[in-house]
Amino acid sequence: MAFGNLEEGDGEEDGVMSEINVTPFVDVMLVLLIVFMVAAPMMMVGVPVDLPRAPQAPVAQVTEPLVLTLDRQGRLYIEEAEADPATLAATLAPLAAAAPDRPVFVRADRGQEYGTVMRVLAAVAAAGFGRASLIGEAAP
Repeated sequence: MAFGNLEEGDGEEDGVMSEINVTPFVDVMLVLLIVFMVAAPMMMVGVPVDLPRAPQAPVAQVTEPLVLTLDRQGRLYIEEAEADPATLAATLAPLAAAAPDRPVFVRADRGQEYGTVMRVLAAVAAAGFGRASLIGEAAP
């Protein structure tokens, strides 16, 4: 018989091979694993986050920081005085000229849009301050 009969004889020499070769399957799975391991950190961009709270130790400051506050209604304050967001860079320019390395802290309400906070940070940079930090609440 051409294909052999497993009941006749031992069946080892002319029988049909019943084992599956899993080596190509394992190779494909390992490649997919590596692709997903590399791609997973890049997929984290679209995850919604709530950033205002972070556990951290207080930072010791040598100079008194300039604090800008952006409330929920979009009003901007320099220290305690209300300021116009449209002229913020011009308002901050004399302060930056006097102390360009003075730290600037930006406090923004959780309900504020990201673009509004970025415009405030851009105005701080345009005024001449070298660095600005976002301030949040310490986590309990």
